[in-house]
Amino acid sequence: MKFSTTVGIAGYGGYVPQYRVKCEEIARVWESQRAPIREKSVPNLDEDSLTMAYEAAKMALRMAGVEPGRVGAVLVGSESPPYAVKPTATVVAEALGVTPQVVAIDMEFACKAGTTAMILAAGLVASGAVAYGLAIGTDDAQARPSDELEYTAGAGAAAFLISRRIGECVALIEHAYSYVTDTTDFWRREGQRFPSHTFRFTGAPAYFHHVIQAAKSLMEEAGLRPSDFNHVVFHQPNVKFPLRAARYLGFSRDQVKVGLLSGDIGNTYAASSLLGLVRVLDEAEPGDRILVVSFGSGAGSDAISLVATKKLSEKRSLLRRLLDRKVYVDYAKYSRLKRILGWGW
Repeated sequence: MKFSTTVGIAGYGGYVPQYRVKCEEIARVWESQRAPIREKSVPNLDEDSLTMAYEAAKMALRMAGVEPGRVGAVLVGSESPPYAVKPTATVVAEALGVTPQVVAIDMEFACKAGTTAMILAAGLVASGAVAYGLAIGTDDAQARPSDELEYTAGAGAAAFLISRRIGECVALIEHAYSYVTDTTDFWRREGQRFPSHTFRFTGAPAYFHHVIQAAKSLMEEAGLRPSDFNHVVFHQPNVKFPLRAARYLGFSRDQVKVGLLSGDIGNTYAASSLLGLVRVLDEAEPGDRILVVSFGSGAGSDAISLVATKKLSEKRSLLRRLLDRKVYVDYAKYSRLKRILGWGW
């Protein structure tokens, strides 16, 4: 998939809550030996996927120096919206000062909803329908207490302002590819608080199949090889999966390591690969080529290749500061923040 007009990222931002809980603390409570990552992010009582989306989007607009009224689309990807029936996108757009003349929509495709929002925003901008499109991936990931997902379900948001004014872009979008199938590996029915999953089935037929096919297909269509990329970001349900996918595709650990955040903040679902991209953009140099591959259960992957411009050296986000701003909590405080106490699970 190549857009008719070259578009890119004019501004970006990432947000991660300050609270953290260590995996060993969760394992201590459930008398388990599991500790797939070091720690994960936990939202405060006044934080959710909506407030985190706003924080990330505000940073993206500020970096770009673009007036909110010039944004023509706000696309929010998430699987943990605070309302079952009321869009997050309209609230974020109103808070940013973007409304009322704007395309605003919530998008859902598990953990790949954020990258899909970016692809669709890029399409709207490339077509000339809107001057700027804001793509957001945000989640306060949910997991049943004692389930293996509880060790990795984190929280965070990432936002990207898409523009066709090449001179203001920090990175240009080269190519995109989407690969989806009907694969039942992770789901949540209406009215259920916590998701269900098919354990090891989420690996080979779900995550690895879709991530690898999307990445390989993009490189084939774009005429690129693994050695052409300086940085690669995969969806990060844990630390092992992205590294294994990288090895299979022929990428080195050095190409993956900058954007690998899951060990520090957990799986932030729709924000997972996009927060990795934020981290990479903060470290990349002009001319670097970047591959981002998301994964969403259900199932599918988006692959996007980008090239950093000279403008990138002038703009960096606040993500590193937010990652270093940590307040550790025990399981009791974690349970209160996640509103687990008193829930009939």
